[in-house]
Amino acid sequence: MGLGLIVAIGAQNAFVLKQGLLGRHVLAVCLTCAVSDAILITVGVTSFGRVTEWLPWLEPAMRTAGALFLFLYGGRSLLAALRTRGGLQPDAAGTYAGSDRANSLGTTLLTCLAITWLNPHVYLDTVVMLGTVSSQYEGARGAFAGGAIAGSFLFFFALGYGARGLQRLLARPLAWRLLEATIGVLMWLIAAQLALGE
Repeated sequence: MGLGLIVAIGAQNAFVLKQGLLGRHVLAVCLTCAVSDAILITVGVTSFGRVTEWLPWLEPAMRTAGALFLFLYGGRSLLAALRTRGGLQPDAAGTYAGSDRANSLGTTLLTCLAITWLNPHVYLDTVVMLGTVSSQYEGARGAFAGGAIAGSFLFFFALGYGARGLQRLLARPLAWRLLEATIGVLMWLIAAQLALGE
């Protein structure tokens, strides 16, 4: 159930994939996503109904902030698709080209946290859906949560480190530009869904 909800490519998964392809802070990004999921799954399994009662303003606020952030992030990817002249090429230090600030661990983790925690779909999948399903397993909710959390860790680390197998393909400039454009369009589609309340 947990894998079924997180495997669909969304904003968070696209970000993990891109970081895996670039070879930038992959362990930190995968761990951040998986731990965030673990926290949200635990909240969903233990008390998802009470959260919305306590904070009725949270969902619309997160929806607006998430839409704005994804619109900006998508625009950045679309600009990169237009401006990029090369493919995925390691520099002499074994890292990948780009500004030091954009490549820093702090900036990467802040972006990862924003994509994760400002996305209302994450709450719908982990807190609401898994919380609802877990209610069918009275007395075994801990095992249910453990399985969903294990699935999340498995998926994010497989996605982040498995992306390296695509590096040769994305060394071609056109392929890299298409990936950037696809990520940009995907972010804008998700932002539109959030803004329209879907």
